[in-house]
Amino acid sequence: MKRLIVGIGGMTNGGKTTLSKSLHQKIPNSCLIAQDSYFKDEAIVSVDHNGFKQYDTLDALHMDKMMSEVNSWRRDPVSIQREKAGWDASSVSANGVFVLIVEGFLIFNYRPLNDLFDKRYFLEIPYDVCKKRRSFRVYTPPDPPGYFDGYVWPMYLKNRQEMEALTSEIVFLDGLKPKDELLATVLEEVSKEINRLKATYS
Repeated sequence: MKRLIVGIGGMTNGGKTTLSKSLHQKIPNSCLIAQDSYFKDEAIVSVDHNGFKQYDTLDALHMDKMMSEVNSWRRDPVSIQREKAGWDASSVSANGVFVLIVEGFLIFNYRPLNDLFDKRYFLEIPYDVCKKRRSFRVYTPPDPPGYFDGYVWPMYLKNRQEMEALTSEIVFLDGLKPKDELLATVLEEVSKEINRLKATYS
């Protein structure tokens, strides 16, 4: 049984969730874990000197719980995917390739997780597009006035710098391209890797 772990990172509203879900639908024996599912309760997220909640840091996330789920998949992808998707594990062939898709805005900034990726993709969009898209999103709690320019964008630049210092093996994707085009590009590369892994059994 072979395993492949693909990271889909990106800035806020860059399209990473859409791409990840589409990949998950297209790739057999795949499982999707989203970093946004591991945010800590609002009450314990720290506040900066401007009064802005510091959501764009690793400290705002239960990374231990996220890593626990990732490692559970690594140990037994059949059971994890059966639980998530409800498919019959007995239908899986001995030479199957199992794919874990991990999506999130700080997945490449957390070294224990970053070290596990076989493929890394990062979606980026310009400042003005990002700000506009963010303004249309409804968050809980909602963004306070000045949050994007006073916190979100500066933290993106800081986190990106730290990410690039941690790893250079990232494929940057233009988030302005059509969704189908982005999906086709990543799916082709991941499919090639899946086929390469399958070939090692022959």
